[in-house]
Amino acid sequence: MPGADLDLLRGTLDLLVLRAVSAGPQHGFGIAQWIAQVTQDDLRIDDGALYTSLHRLERRSLLKSSWGITDKNRKAKYYQLTAAGRDALARDTAQWTAYAAAMFRVLKSQKEAIRLLERMG
Repeated sequence: MPGADLDLLRGTLDLLVLRAVSAGPQHGFGIAQWIAQVTQDDLRIDDGALYTSLHRLERRSLLKSSWGITDKNRKAKYYQLTAAGRDALARDTAQWTAYAAAMFRVLKSQKEAIRLLERMG
């Protein structure tokens, strides 16, 4: 679905941001680029939504920030995971993985769903 305009499910942006910074400090533009690249441009994050998420995660002490210089010699705020952020990333990844697996089972199981409905009715 390259290039599709997919809406993010509630709560996924924070998880995407935590995952994006899990390898090391990253600035906002780098986070957005990483998400677009990893999702093969299926997900593009609006700047307003991204910075709202970054500030929310920082308020929750899941991220900490510091000022630094980008590769292009520009000043930027870099975000990195805290210990609480690593714990949240692990917990949320497990929850989303289980949720996605359940959804895939439902979406792939049309024949099984019909059989269950026939047995119930």
